[in-house]
Amino acid sequence: MWGNCRYFFSCWIWACTPLKNKSLNKSLKIIIIIAYMVTQKSINIKNKKNIILTGGGTGGSVSPLLAIFDELAGGDYNFYWVGTKNGIEQEMVRREGIDFFSINSGKFRRYFSWKNFIDPFFVILGFFDSLLIIKKCNPDLVISAGGFVSVPFVWAARARRIPIIIHQQDARPGLANKLMCRCAKVITTVFKKSLEDFCKKPVWIGNPVRREFINLQKSRTRQESLKKFNLKDNKPVIFITGGGTGSVFLNMLVVTSLQELTKNFQILHATGKGREAESPLEWKYDLHREDYRKFEFLNTTQMMDAYNAADIVVSRCGMGALTELSFLKKVCILIPMPRTHQEDNARMFMDNEAAIVLNQKYLDSNKFIQSIKNLMENKHKQQKLRENIGKIIKQNASAEMVKIINKLITHNS
Repeated sequence: MWGNCRYFFSCWIWACTPLKNKSLNKSLKIIIIIAYMVTQKSINIKNKKNIILTGGGTGGSVSPLLAIFDELAGGDYNFYWVGTKNGIEQEMVRREGIDFFSINSGKFRRYFSWKNFIDPFFVILGFFDSLLIIKKCNPDLVISAGGFVSVPFVWAARARRIPIIIHQQDARPGLANKLMCRCAKVITTVFKKSLEDFCKKPVWIGNPVRREFINLQKSRTRQESLKKFNLKDNKPVIFITGGGTGSVFLNMLVVTSLQELTKNFQILHATGKGREAESPLEWKYDLHREDYRKFEFLNTTQMMDAYNAADIVVSRCGMGALTELSFLKKVCILIPMPRTHQEDNARMFMDNEAAIVLNQKYLDSNKFIQSIKNLMENKHKQQKLRENIGKIIKQNASAEMVKIINKLITHNS
């Protein structure tokens, strides 16, 4: 860099030195100045730091990484993304103008499956895929938000001695993060309790929220959101969502409960892509009701409006949804997916009196309807839940993460 500076300084002095031929002197000045500006721009681009974000399969691991991108985009960083071939993240990432690479990866199942015998080979393939991507992108930092697609890439990054940040979202560390944690320079966590789960000293920051989501929250009134869905303001609204990938169980629960629910409530229902509520039972239940709105997929703006319009939100327990519910301080009923990390997330909210949690194993339409009615009638309970859910996830996580990133890259420069 110092060599470049000396070169341009010398050229500048030379360009400013008067020649006998004034027109030639003027032309040389212009040429040197243009050359300086063009080359300097090239040097600035070259000096930008490269960050690779990795995660995918579900929207939960994508949202915090995109929130980090929001904070740093347009600055001194180039971004790349490594994800799955068929996950929902590819469309979300490319929409932001980030270069996307997909790699092979296997899933480490803790139960017997014939796929356990072949998936290690996909992990090995993913490792070599990752080495090629690293060679091409030359990253200064890798940030992972979990997911099995991240495992071979993080291992490859560690082999190349690239600094790594791992963001632990769920209340209980998943197997993927356990396999990667020893590779990390820094581990960040959403919950304070997660600080106990890692041998390296982790940092409690909360979960980054997308800037677009924050801006919408500030600019939207409830009346505006109700109008977006053509809803009345004199009848309570229940928003039911199974997350980005949807939930067959929740969709079926809505179908069997809809007739009773629409007597007292307006229903917004996000079914998930490819998981519409149509089913063998639909002939028995009339889904074409005045107070029922069904959507296969909601973008960020629509999701914000749905939250804003809702008096109560019914949701699965992925960290993307839980982070948004905490940020907005929404009254919610959580139905975790059985035998998954979602049960630990739900327990964390229940123990802190931040949400009503229902066990899917014992849940039918009658219990579901009654739980909604009981909560709607109990204003004191709603207020308590609203206060507690706003405290359970630390705010301002994006700014905290940016500090960590800048410090780590500066230290390794």
